[in-house]
Amino acid sequence: MQDKALAVFEDFNIRREYDEKADKWYFSVTDVIQALTGSAHPRRYWSDLKRKLKAEGSELYEKIVQLKMRSADGKYYETDSADPEQLLRFIQSIPSPKAEPFKLWLAKVGYERIQETTNPEMSLNRARENWKAHGRSEKWIQQRMTGQETRNKLTDYWQTHGVMESDDFAILTNIIHKEWSGLSVKGHKALKGLKNQNLRDHMSEAELIFTALAELSTRKAAESTKARGMKENKAAGKRGGNVAKQARLQYEEEFGEKVITSKNFLPSADRKKLENK
Repeated sequence: MQDKALAVFEDFNIRREYDEKADKWYFSVTDVIQALTGSAHPRRYWSDLKRKLKAEGSELYEKIVQLKMRSADGKYYETDSADPEQLLRFIQSIPSPKAEPFKLWLAKVGYERIQETTNPEMSLNRARENWKAHGRSEKWIQQRMTGQETRNKLTDYWQTHGVMESDDFAILTNIIHKEWSGLSVKGHKALKGLKNQNLRDHMSEAELIFTALAELSTRKAAESTKARGMKENKAAGKRGGNVAKQARLQYEEEFGEKVITSKNFLPSADRKKLENK
């Protein structure tokens, strides 16, 4: 679904664009409003809602981005767009009986963590079954889940120590990844032939382990220096990434095999296309 610019909620087409850097979808706000309210004038509704939010002192509108999306006339125009987290907050300001069905729909097409906030066990079980269906072993699944727990503890630290924006999370993650692996996140995905897919879902067991080591070491480095803000957490990221880098180099020398690999879990048809390029 991630290669499609339209998602359908009930009978409404909702335009969207995928941001590879942020690794998430952005949706047209006016399309969402029309789907929720049935308004014949969603732009006017959105204009009124913006004024209301501003009067209430809400910072939500400031996080809206403008992306070029295709209009009914076939041309592309700058369109107010929001990511799934922002949409969830917007929905609270829009009285609509479709609010709950829309949240469930959004969970399927653009926001994997909605259900985690209300039922973490359900989310974990769904992820486990999905990985099994794609042929992952129990050992790989356990490592993937352990790595995610390590990742969550690191991002929790960032959130409570002056790093709040998702873009900043991406910058710090890239610093750590490049330090230990020698590749940026984007470069690692390119090596595996990935586009919109989650890199960690296509890592080998060794890649998952060294990624987790790098993020665990980063958190320990940050805690030991009480790092706050981007500058100090960048330094902690390089320090933690280097711990994993040294371990990776020793591993490769000892066993004569590279940790970083082009192998992935793409369906066989997609893998053949990649190999034939």
